[in-house]
Amino acid sequence: MSKLVACFSASGSTAKLAKTLAAAAGAALYEIKPAVAYERRDLNWMDKKSRSTLEMQDPSCRPELAGPAAPVAEADVIFLGFPIWWYREPSIIDSFLDAYDFSGKTVVPFFTSGGSDLGEGQSRIEKLARGARVLRGRRFSARASETELKSWIDSLGL
Repeated sequence: MSKLVACFSASGSTAKLAKTLAAAAGAALYEIKPAVAYERRDLNWMDKKSRSTLEMQDPSCRPELAGPAAPVAEADVIFLGFPIWWYREPSIIDSFLDAYDFSGKTVVPFFTSGGSDLGEGQSRIEKLARGARVLRGRRFSARASETELKSWIDSLGL
């Protein structure tokens, strides 16, 4: 069974977790990147006009992805990582889910957050990953150990 860890990280926390998860799962690692990188000011959730705030207020927003293409077609299981923004996945994750065919695949969300859960993001991901079996998402610390992640992977019964 081929596994892929695909991850978007704005600050590096989720990227650190994704790297550890890829090692624990024996998976390829792919970074989801926006065509226009997020700058610090874009991420200011207290600014009603910041890029991330405006994107998250528009459910149809799909920021453009930067290449190269993700090896989704070769994977049976895709671990999908991201930080929580406004109680759901960032809009760039929606762009990623719209860009690929997930038919017959298993998608496993994982995320980082200061304390927020996935909220409406679980049902959004289930709708966007058309044709996939989407498992329940789980929050981790960016410092989660490989042993902790391996235990979680084993519990999924993949």
